[in-house]
Amino acid sequence: MSARTHLPSGLVTFLFTDIEGSTRLAQMLGTGYRPVLQEHRQVIRRALSKADGVELFTEGDSLFVAFADAAAALAACIEAQRELAAHDWPVAADGSTARPKVRMGLHTGFAEPYGGEYTSPEVHRAARVAAAAHGGQVLCSAATAARVGELSCDTYLLDLGLHRLRGFDGCERIFQLVAPGLERQFPRPRTIDAPAHNLPVQTTRFIGRASERAAVRDLISTHRIVTVVGAGGAGKTRLAVEAAGELVEQFRDGVWFADLSAVATSDLVDVAVAAAVGLRPEPGRPVIQTLVDHARDRRMLILLDTSDAQLPAARRLVSRLLSAGPAITVLATSREPLGLPGEVVWRIPPLSVEAASGGGFSDAVALLVDRASAARGGRPVEPGDIAQLTRVAEALEGLPLALELAAARLRLLSAVQLANRIDDVLGTLDAGHGRPADPEVPGDRHRTMQAAVDWSYRTLDERAARLLRRLSVFASPVDLPAIEWLHDGDPLDPLATLVDKSLLQAEAGAANATYRMLDPIRAYAARLLVEAGEEESARERHVAWCLQAAHDAYLGADGRPVTLSLYTLDPLADELRAALHWTVTRGSARQGLAVAGALDQWWRERGLVREGRMWLFRLYERISATGEPVPDAELAAAYHMHSLHAGADGETVEELRFSQRAEAAARRAGDPGLLARVLAGRSAPLLDMGRFDEAERTCRDVIALAEEQGVAGETLFAVYALAQLLWRRGALDEAADLLASARTLENTRPMERGRRTVDMLLGLIALSRGDLVAAHDHLIVALRSRMSHGFHLRVCETLMAIAVRCALAGETGTAARLFGAAEAARVRLRCSAGGFGSYWTEQQAALRTSMGDADFDEAYAAGGALSLEESVALALTIEHPDLVAGSIRFSAVE
Repeated sequence: MSARTHLPSGLVTFLFTDIEGSTRLAQMLGTGYRPVLQEHRQVIRRALSKADGVELFTEGDSLFVAFADAAAALAACIEAQRELAAHDWPVAADGSTARPKVRMGLHTGFAEPYGGEYTSPEVHRAARVAAAAHGGQVLCSAATAARVGELSCDTYLLDLGLHRLRGFDGCERIFQLVAPGLERQFPRPRTIDAPAHNLPVQTTRFIGRASERAAVRDLISTHRIVTVVGAGGAGKTRLAVEAAGELVEQFRDGVWFADLSAVATSDLVDVAVAAAVGLRPEPGRPVIQTLVDHARDRRMLILLDTSDAQLPAARRLVSRLLSAGPAITVLATSREPLGLPGEVVWRIPPLSVEAASGGGFSDAVALLVDRASAARGGRPVEPGDIAQLTRVAEALEGLPLALELAAARLRLLSAVQLANRIDDVLGTLDAGHGRPADPEVPGDRHRTMQAAVDWSYRTLDERAARLLRRLSVFASPVDLPAIEWLHDGDPLDPLATLVDKSLLQAEAGAANATYRMLDPIRAYAARLLVEAGEEESARERHVAWCLQAAHDAYLGADGRPVTLSLYTLDPLADELRAALHWTVTRGSARQGLAVAGALDQWWRERGLVREGRMWLFRLYERISATGEPVPDAELAAAYHMHSLHAGADGETVEELRFSQRAEAAARRAGDPGLLARVLAGRSAPLLDMGRFDEAERTCRDVIALAEEQGVAGETLFAVYALAQLLWRRGALDEAADLLASARTLENTRPMERGRRTVDMLLGLIALSRGDLVAAHDHLIVALRSRMSHGFHLRVCETLMAIAVRCALAGETGTAARLFGAAEAARVRLRCSAGGFGSYWTEQQAALRTSMGDADFDEAYAAGGALSLEESVALALTIEHPDLVAGSIRFSAVE
C-alpha cells in the first residue's frame, strides 16, 4: 500500500476490516494465533496495495485504509476476500481450519487529511458500516455505491435496504458486494435498528382463523414449547407466522423464523437456526454451543417451520435451547409432535365450512372467494358463483392448500365446472402442473396435493401405510372397532403413527374416539390402494362391516332388539352409500340389496326416496349384467321396498308395477309371512290411485289369509291401511276397534313402534268425532315418539293433524302456522302428500275461509320459515284442551 504521507483528499473512500470472532480464534489457537494474525494482515495488504490504498493504522485485528477511487477499493476487497479464502491456513487442535473470517465495510465522503490522519465524521460512518457486516461479507454505503460506476457482469451490489447506524441520525442504505468467489448468504446486517423479527412477508391476505390465532397466542404465552401439528397443506406455517407476528412486542430479543424444509441435511439444522437468529459459526466451536450461549440470557421466540423435515435434529436443538435459559420459547410446525417433555401439541383444524353466525361466508368459502378473485385478475366473484364455490369448499373439507389449488383452477374452469369435477380431488387440483412434484424439493412439497400428502406417506412403515390405504374405503369418521374389523392384528401402533403424522385426525367423543381422514388424503390413499392391488379385499370387508353396523343399529347394548331410531343410521349413511357404490360397480349386487334394505326407512323418512330408487335400479342392472343369483325372497323384499319408495315419490304406476313384481317373487319363494307383508303393501298404490273399494277388499283379504296361515303379525301395514279407509268413509267405531286390537302387535315390533301409527290414526278418528281431548292426547304422543326416533316424514303428517286440532279448537293463528310449517318441511323432504293429502287440503281451505286470506297467508308464511325442530317445539307448547278456560272437565257441576 502507499505510504501514509500520500493521503487522498476530497471524495475519499474509507475501508475498515476486522476478524469476526477473533477472541474465540485466539483462545482456540493460543500461541498460534499471532502467526495467523500476521498472515491475515499480509494477505489483505497485498490485495489492497494493488488499488493504491493508504493504510492509516492497524490495531489488533483491524485495518483502516483510505482510497481515492471507490471502484478500486471494491475491487481490492474482492481480491482480498478471495485470497483469504484460498490461503493455506493452519489446522486447530480439534481438526478445524483456523481461517479468519474478515468483515469489511466501505463508505465514501468528503474528507481532508490533517496531521497524517482524518477527523471527518465520514470515517466514523465507514466504521459503523463495517461493524454491520459479518465475517466474509463486504458492505458499502449508498455514497460508495453511487461512485463505483459500471461493474462487470458477474459482480453487483445487492441492496439490503435502509438501516440506522449507531451514533448517526437518519438511515443509511446498505449494499452487499456480490462477486464470484465471495460468500452470498449472510444474516441480516448488525445495525441498531435490526428488525425484531425475520418473519417471512406474505403476499396474500390472511383469511379467518381468529379463534385459532388466539389459541396459539395464548399457548405461547403460557408454555415454552408449542407444536402446531397438522396434515400437509393444513395451513400450519401461515397460522404460526401470523400468531408469532402478533407477539413481537412481547419478546424483546426478537422472533426468529427458520424453515427446516430448506435444510439439506440434519447437520445443517443448527447452522440454519443460528443464521436466522443472526449468528455465524465460530472456528473450533460447535454451532449449537454458540446458539445456546447467545440465547441464554435473552427473551426470544424461535419459530421452527416444518420441523418434521429434520425431526431428530430439531428435537435435539429444541431440547438444548430450552435448557439454555428460562426466557426462550419455541413454536414449531410439524406433521407430527417433537415428543419432548413439556411440549404442548396443538392440532390445527381445517378451515370452518359452517357459515358465519352473522350470515357471512365461512372461513373456507371466504378464502376460496378471495383467491378466486385474485386468480381472475382481481375481478370480484359473481354472486351466482357463491353456491358452487361453497360446494367446492365443503367437498375439500376446508383444507387451505386444496382451496388455494382449487382457486387456481378457476383461471381455466367456471365455478360450475369446478364444482362438478371436484369429486376427483387429485385429478382436478393437480392437473396442469407439468412435471410431477418432487417431495424432496422444498419448493415442490406444496405444489400439488399429491406432493403434500406424499411428504408424510413416505415416512410411514409398512403397517401404517397399509392401514392408511385400507382406511380410505371409509367415507366418514370411524371408531376403533371399525378399524379393527378392517385391519389384520392390533391396529393401535399403526393408528397412533397415522394420528401423529396428521394423516388421521383423532376426535374425542362422549363414549369413544373417532378417526377422520380428510377427503384429499382419502383420495390419495385410495389411489395407492388400487395400485397396491388391495382394493377388492378392502372394499369387501367394508361392505361386510356396513351390513354388521346396520344390523347392530337395531340392537341395544344387551344385543336385544330395541325400538328403531333412524338417528342411529344418520352417521352410517355415507358408509352405506360407499358400500352401495362398490356393489353396483364391482361388488356383489346381492349384498347391495341388503345394504339398500338397511337404508329403506331412512331414505323414506329423510326425503331421499328418489336416491333409493336410483340405487335399486342400478342394482337391478348389475344383477342383469353379471347374472348373479339372488334368492326370490330377497328380490321380493327389494321390489316391495321399491314400491313403497315409488309411492312416496308420487310415482303410482311404478309403485303398482313393483308391488306386483314383489308378489310374484314372494309366491315363488313360498314364504307365507313374506307374501302377507308384500300383499299388505298392495293397498298403498290402490289408495294413491283413489281405488278405495278395491284397496279395502285387498286389506280384508290379506288380513284373513294371514290369520289362516298363522302369520297375522306380518299384516300390520294392511291394518293401518284398512283403518285409514274406514276413517275416510266414516266408519269410526270399526276403525277404532281395529286399531285397539293392533296396538299390542305394534308394541311388539321394534321396527314399527317408534312411529306410533296407531296413535296417529286414533287421533284422526278423535278429530272426526270432535273429541279434541282424545285427539290431543293421541297426536302429542305420536309427535313426541316420531320426532325422538327420527321419523321426520311422519312428523310432518302429525303436525298437519295437530293443525286441524287447533283449527277445530278456534286457535286459528297457531293452526295456520303449523300448516305452513308442516307443508314447508314436506316440500324440503321432497315427498308427496300421501293418502291424507286431500284431507289436509280441505281443512286448510276451511281455515282460510274462517281467517280471511291476509291473516291466513301471514300466519302460514311465518310457519313456513320454521325448521322442523322449531315446528315441533311450537306444537308441544299448545295447551291441553282440559286446561282451557271453560273446559267441561273442570266446570262446576250444578
